[in-house]
Amino acid sequence: MQARPGVKDYIRTIVDFPHEGIMFRDVTTLFADPRGFRIAVDQMLDPFAGQRIDKVVGLEARGFILGGAVAHQLTVGFVPIRKKGKLPGTTISEEYKLEYGEAIVEIHDDAIQPGERILLVDDLLATGGTAEAGIKLIERLGGEILGCAFVVDLPELGGRARLEAMGMDVHALCAFEGA
Repeated sequence: MQARPGVKDYIRTIVDFPHEGIMFRDVTTLFADPRGFRIAVDQMLDPFAGQRIDKVVGLEARGFILGGAVAHQLTVGFVPIRKKGKLPGTTISEEYKLEYGEAIVEIHDDAIQPGERILLVDDLLATGGTAEAGIKLIERLGGEILGCAFVVDLPELGGRARLEAMGMDVHALCAFEGA
């Protein structure tokens, strides 16, 4: 009897994208497969079973796909954290460092109420810069972060250690070695 595929089996690797030497972990193949997508959403929720979650926050852009599905499964609201200038209402922002330069993410200033329990979701954890910026935004609005859930962890890039150093509970469904 053949073993059932795990989440990692649904993710393809594209060599030298977007630059030479990069092994891009493409989760769109996971999203396109109904069984794979269901497995991912269910497994992202497993560590938080029995806990009250008020809202799911997704990081742009693939975190929107996962976060929306997770929020639907929980019957809770979904909140996007977007790149600067993409949200129409009044926002607060957080700047963070990228490999080459800086970026800014924003959240609506009324998206989270003080004391709400939040699950932060994204597809991939690399250096942790975007997730850290998202955490800071959520905390500035008074949200209590229960944990951070990712499909893929790239441990060599240090994101998990960075978030755990902030006191975050970090969960990833699979890991890939290398960048």
